[in-house]
Amino acid sequence: MQTRFTLAQLADPDIARANDILRSCVHCGFCTATCPTYVLLGDERDSPRGRIVLIKDMLENARPASAAVATHVDRCLSCLSCMTTCPSGVHYMHLVDHARVHVEETFRRPLAERLLRALIAAVLPRPRLFRLALRAAAAARPIARFLPGRLATLAALAPRRIPKPAAGDRRRVAAPRGARRARVALLAGCAQQVLAPEINRAAVRLLTRHGCEVVLARGAGCCGALTHHMGRRRDALRAARRNVDAWSREIESGGLDAIVATASGCGTTLKDYGHMLRGDERLAARAAAVSERVRDITEWMRDLGLEAAGPAPGGRVAYQSACSLRHGQKVTTAAQTLLAQAGFEVVEPADAHLCCGSAGTYNLLQPALADRLRRRKLDALRACAPDLIASGNIGCMTQLADADAPVLHTAQLLDWATGGPDPRPAAMA
Repeated sequence: MQTRFTLAQLADPDIARANDILRSCVHCGFCTATCPTYVLLGDERDSPRGRIVLIKDMLENARPASAAVATHVDRCLSCLSCMTTCPSGVHYMHLVDHARVHVEETFRRPLAERLLRALIAAVLPRPRLFRLALRAAAAARPIARFLPGRLATLAALAPRRIPKPAAGDRRRVAAPRGARRARVALLAGCAQQVLAPEINRAAVRLLTRHGCEVVLARGAGCCGALTHHMGRRRDALRAARRNVDAWSREIESGGLDAIVATASGCGTTLKDYGHMLRGDERLAARAAAVSERVRDITEWMRDLGLEAAGPAPGGRVAYQSACSLRHGQKVTTAAQTLLAQAGFEVVEPADAHLCCGSAGTYNLLQPALADRLRRRKLDALRACAPDLIASGNIGCMTQLADADAPVLHTAQLLDWATGGPDPRPAAMA
């Protein structure tokens, strides 16, 4: 694709990066077939190819984002299926991330939308505040249908049960069982530790059982993905810098073989820290070193080797492949391989390449489209007739919580298969 940025514009490293991405696009349209919003809406502007044209025009002319551009960029799930499909290697992720920042900085949204976005950005990355918000939303569930606009959506999405934190969740170091094979940092996360703290508990048991010393680095917190994908650059970079500082201290003091993420949406952002902080003179090299160590837990366990303990639990598991893992990190078979090794019969839905509609905060900001994608995914999973559904991302798990079968994290199933507790609901266990 031809571009016409001026030399002055290209002096900006973000514009220079956008220019490289735009010029790699040959406008072939292969991406349209696998873009969830184009599949649903059939609007060229809601396809990656269409959004690329809108973004190019906006950036080349250095104009503020229009309402139309904001609408179509907002409708993008950042599922990155287009990057898997693209034969030209267009790095759509960096382009749409840049466009989101431009939209956020130059377009004035309606007041209600601004307040909702500010609320999400302030609450979700802070576990204590998020827990309080969930309690308030749970109390409002009985009257959700009477609430105005997005408040009804927020109340309806609130879980019926909010797990209580355990004292062990604050433990900074978990010793390996037997000889130490590796030292890893575990991303505690933000929303996940409130919605499903049992995921990290299962991960710690699984890792220590396989000889890993597990560290929760002091000072590490939210990865910044939620605010990053809302175009709130300052908030996202603040989170990235805090985590890079925290993990760099661990690397320099005791060494880290890996930084393990149990939420694939977080892992995709962590692996991009080197790019996000490339202009930070103090942290650029450290950010790159952190990104190089990031592994999804299924990646890490695949390379470490799964050790079975006792009879396999068995059962038919439908694996819901999170977009952030499948398309963002290109980790496409690790979970399925591990689950099969653990004794489960693994099946995948026919639309495995399409998003479930969670996409971070998408189901809060675009509830109508998110619900259509959710219902489509539930139908595909139902057709698999599974005993259990597994996923590697808390967003997908929350989005699909009312599926016909229990939805569990891959780490919980692997923990169970190697000697951990049965993670199924009590009625099934």
